[in-house]
Amino acid sequence: MKRLALLAAAFAAFAATPSLAADLVADESPDAVMAASTAVMSARDDAADLLSRDLKPGGYWWNANRPDGGPVEVRVSLEDQRAYVYQAGELIGVSTISSGKPGKDTPPGIFPILEKKTMHRSRKYDNAPMPFMQRIDNYGIALHAGHIPGRPASHGCVRLPSAFAAKLFSMTKVGDRVVIG
Repeated sequence: MKRLALLAAAFAAFAATPSLAADLVADESPDAVMAASTAVMSARDDAADLLSRDLKPGGYWWNANRPDGGPVEVRVSLEDQRAYVYQAGELIGVSTISSGKPGKDTPPGIFPILEKKTMHRSRKYDNAPMPFMQRIDNYGIALHAGHIPGRPASHGCVRLPSAFAAKLFSMTKVGDRVVIG
């Protein structure tokens, strides 16, 4: 009986607590799109100073001497097909990506990570695997590991090289920011 009372109390507390993900809202307003574009241009400049070579499709750079802790932000350049990862304000990773193909465009804006799953299967696209999935909107857009052909080719998601997606997944949390421009 005592266990049942404890379980009921825990459920009541859970139900009364608003979900963190419910408080997180994507911003696709013109101001957010402009801010995202500016952030992506800044990331491109930061990477130019660090990378001595261009990345081939599926390639990435990861700083093994990155800072410990601090907020994580992912900046995605749709134009360059690159993702830039910052931790505590310092660029720690750059990767090639594949964003949405024409007609299935990846939306620009500022998004929170809403959900994370080590392995997810698409409910929209033939149960397609989405390893290291990090959902950023309520319509199916996510960061995840996938094929990187060197051009936009997804149904709107941001595909990342598998090893890079695993590294990123291990350090992000629900609520971290993804900026797409």
